Amino acid sequence: MTVAAEGSPPLREAGARRSPLLQSEAAQGFALISPTFLYALILLVLPILVVIAHSFWTQDYLTIDHTFTLENYRIALTEPIYRDLLWRSLYISLTVSLLTVALAYPIAYFISFHGGRHKSLWLFLITIPFWTSYLLRVMSWKVILGYNGVLNSGLMGLGIIDEPSTALLYNSSAVIITLTHAWATFAILPIFVSLEKVDRTLVEAATDLGDGPLRSFLRVTLPLSAPGVISAALIVMIPTVGDYVTPKLVGGKDGVMIANAIQAQFGKASNWPLGAALSVTTMVIVSLMAGATVLVIRALQRLAR
Repeated sequence: MTVAAEGSPPLREAGARRSPLLQSEAAQGFALISPTFLYALILLVLPILVVIAHSFWTQDYLTIDHTFTLENYRIALTEPIYRDLLWRSLYISLTVSLLTVALAYPIAYFISFHGGRHKSLWLFLITIPFWTSYLLRVMSWKVILGYNGVLNSGLMGLGIIDEPSTALLYNSSAVIITLTHAWATFAILPIFVSLEKVDRTLVEAATDLGDGPLRSFLRVTLPLSAPGVISAALIVMIPTVGDYVTPKLVGGKDGVMIANAIQAQFGKASNWPLGAALSVTTMVIVSLMAGATVLVIRALQRLAR
């Protein structure tokens, strides 16, 4: 009993020292998110590791040869067909990002600065197109841009063209138009959130100091909303590179993107290693392009100041 009594104070002190650490907000937060984090880690990192591993192997008819090789990357980077598809995908993705942000910013600006009591209503109306499926929205653009579609019929009715145009559908332009519409809401919302955080007193101060509306926008509002612009650009740019449904439905042979080639390698061609190499190459290039986009926008933000 004496030994236990003598040893108990140090044990209590050690427990007292450990308890603040275990009861800290950081430890409790980690314990709260750790199951979800591990679950997401397994679902995200493990498939990527499997894809990377496959990219260094080769397809041997119905089996996979696990001998290490860089042949798949050589094909992905040097074969003209894959190189052209990759550059086309990057061009379409970057163009869609620029158009989407350019169209989304005025809408987000109007809602934030002039929406008044009806901001929630405007945001609700913006999300209405998402009540329908993505596939249905793509098909609606196919109807609009088709040979006998709404746009051709309207142009013929106005006397602008004499016969339906075949240049509206099954090309890169059709893919860009469809993707710009499909991802518009994803660009409007982050820009709106960023604009809501802009201190209105700074805008008023710029006006009081003699800045006109344009100069005040360029020197105050736009730089402060740059995080939302960057988020919107990345949210649109990254997924559109990997879109294969839209090019398949409205792109035709001139609108095929790298994702269609990847899907073909994993599907009909049954060449998983080459498809994996194309996937990894695309991921790396898109990551570099996303980083470059962030740097360019931040550089423009500094110049605006």
